[in-house]
Amino acid sequence: MTTSTPVEHLDVVIIGAGISGIGAARYLKTENPGKTFAILEARGTSGGTWDLFRYPGIRSDSDLHTFGYEFKPWRDKQSIADAPRILSYLRETVAENGLEPSIRYHHKLLSAAWSSDEARWLLEIERTDTGERTRLSAGWLFNAGGYYRYDEGFTPHFEGRDRFGGQIVHPQHWPEDLDYAGKRVVVIGSGATAVTLVPAMAGTAAHVTMLQRTPTYVMPVPREDRIANGLRKILGDERAYALTRRKNIRKGLAVWRFCQKFPKTARGLIRYVNKKQLPKGYPVDEHFNPPYDPWDQRLCAVPGGDLFAAIRKGQADVVTDKITTFTEKGVLLESGRELEADIIVTATGLNLQVFGGATLSVDGKPVILPETVAYKGMMLSDVPNAAFAIGYTNSSWTLKIGLLCEHFCRLLAHMDTHGYDVCRPVLADPDMPTRPFLDFAAGYVQRALGQLPRQGDRMPWLTSMSYHSDIKLLRADDITDPELHFSRAEVREAVSS
Repeated sequence: MTTSTPVEHLDVVIIGAGISGIGAARYLKTENPGKTFAILEARGTSGGTWDLFRYPGIRSDSDLHTFGYEFKPWRDKQSIADAPRILSYLRETVAENGLEPSIRYHHKLLSAAWSSDEARWLLEIERTDTGERTRLSAGWLFNAGGYYRYDEGFTPHFEGRDRFGGQIVHPQHWPEDLDYAGKRVVVIGSGATAVTLVPAMAGTAAHVTMLQRTPTYVMPVPREDRIANGLRKILGDERAYALTRRKNIRKGLAVWRFCQKFPKTARGLIRYVNKKQLPKGYPVDEHFNPPYDPWDQRLCAVPGGDLFAAIRKGQADVVTDKITTFTEKGVLLESGRELEADIIVTATGLNLQVFGGATLSVDGKPVILPETVAYKGMMLSDVPNAAFAIGYTNSSWTLKIGLLCEHFCRLLAHMDTHGYDVCRPVLADPDMPTRPFLDFAAGYVQRALGQLPRQGDRMPWLTSMSYHSDIKLLRADDITDPELHFSRAEVREAVSS
């Protein structure tokens, strides 16, 4: 790597100022205070998902005692919290840890090229506000940009879409001035976004219909955690948060294990709860009985049972059918029924994107992600000094992010102690069987499996989705591993330690 003009060098460059990037920066500043770093954020503000999405009712689908950071108590009485409260929490974290000066807004990573000769990354960056191109040099790249595209949501092809006389909206691009008061609304989808939108719009719209091709498991959950709020009064924020966090981690794990071990029983219990929440005689099996087992995909949590309440009040309904075509007045279904609408919301999912769409190369050779294998769920085989943060799909995302950040900081400290400049995961057995990086049946994951890294059939090449397993792997176990190779730039020969 050669450059004609000096390029600013940083020890670590973090991609993304959302919940993962803010957490990574705080851990880095606390655990490795001598490291220079910056957070590159393509948008003009922090908060990631919780600032990007502006649709009505947007909230978490995990409790904030586990979705929040381990180091910062969640003090709000809402446990399943709305986006403004989460955004406030994130920006408090930025302020309390002095991270704002380290965030470089409107900086989008386009490419990262590793040079073994210089043991550093050369980053090509675009200023999204001016179009200017700049460069940075970094010892480490830490991708905390999540796994979906911010500029484009997923919308399948709908026959006749151009014929519809009303307005079509994707939740990822919600218009600030959208007026749905007194309007007929059809929300296409059955995931977390749809079950959030329907009750949030139902009180204002004339009527809201959730049109789904396939049902999803939906469970009512309390909006507030009474035990957590009671403990805060007795023990104070710090101790109460720690206890509540442990309680909710165990509870979440117990529910997930139960669903995995006894899927038929779990299905029956969920159906029983749904039936109790819905009007007498409601066709539960038609609209709330998925063809897959519980937790093959995420369960949709509805705080206070708000979706069921909207159905009971007649403000909303659910239709399970397939779309034949859009019409001038709405949507024509395969059953022959036409749903008339003034507004159609396509809550049809996300488009996955790894590393924010940036291209990676090592010594001039492009990194083809599907040809790599994930090491400890946070690095890529044969790619030096690069880490990424992908959370859990079967529990709170941030539980894993915290462990990954801790491990990353320990790794940097180990390298400093031993004078290493380069760290590279290397497969001892190149013929090890592999499988998709995420074992998850959700549509947005299945559509993108061919773009993602792989995982192996043994540790440390397995992508763990178990918090308790990761406690051992990422927090308790030693940093060193025979398949993690370290080297010094001036020697450039791999060693294991």
